[in-house]
Amino acid sequence: MTHILDLNFLGFQQAIACFLIETDDGPVLIETGPHSTFGHLSETLKSKGFEVRDVRHVLLSHIHLDHAGAAWAFAKHGARVYLHPAGAPHMQRPQKLMESARRIYQDQMDRLWGEMHEIPEQQLQMVKHEEIISIGGKDFVGLHTPGHAQHHIAWQLEDTVFTGDVAGVKIDGGPVVPPCPPPDINIEEWLNSIDLILEKQPNNLQLTHFGKITQVQEHFESLRKILEDWSQWIQSRWEAGMTAEEMTPQFSKYTADQLRSQGVSERGIQQYEAANPSWMSVAGLIRYWKKKLGE
Repeated sequence: MTHILDLNFLGFQQAIACFLIETDDGPVLIETGPHSTFGHLSETLKSKGFEVRDVRHVLLSHIHLDHAGAAWAFAKHGARVYLHPAGAPHMQRPQKLMESARRIYQDQMDRLWGEMHEIPEQQLQMVKHEEIISIGGKDFVGLHTPGHAQHHIAWQLEDTVFTGDVAGVKIDGGPVVPPCPPPDINIEEWLNSIDLILEKQPNNLQLTHFGKITQVQEHFESLRKILEDWSQWIQSRWEAGMTAEEMTPQFSKYTADQLRSQGVSERGIQQYEAANPSWMSVAGLIRYWKKKLGE
């Protein structure tokens, strides 16, 4: 049985999820959310009949704080953490990651993300592409799916793929949008990762932002279109000489208007912004185009 656990990030429903899978060897957790929501997650686990210490296996899609920020807290209680090889050094020594995040978020850092501490090397298991992790009668297949991040893994369990961020953000039946933060957005790799997941022919996707998708082909077709739309919007303005500071308010309005045009309420737009801040996508896509154009 799979449980979608809403972490109630910043008081918003359907902003960040993690997934609890019951196995013969106890509960497996896919994603942990940020440490700022760890207390809420602990209470939610109790409502399902589990304590934090019962979670002995944690599978991460990638190391961004909204997905992996509380992994250390589960490791402290004995959990083993499974992740992409390129993400492991940051979990062993998170100081650089946290310093970088603090420069971005400044005095909002603790409110948004909480703490992050080291995970001992012996509790980290690096997962190869298409490696099978067998836990309690369940086989989890790690799919290396770069594009949003070089160290991204989508996890396949039977006919379901837990997509991290590679399948975008879709909240409460609204449109799908792509999270494009720096430093390593790569549109071509992202599109290839979508193709890889489609080749696995899943019947369902489980999005960290947020929840179950059953119309898989349609979902990815929409994601391709909006990913290319956002990328081209940034490219045209960057090549015209517009700065990031000039672009950011215009892009925020552009993306909010896209959501409004598809029936998303003002509260819903706030939910999308909590899950996927528009200013981060400006920074990430500018960095992508600067690399691509050799600047």
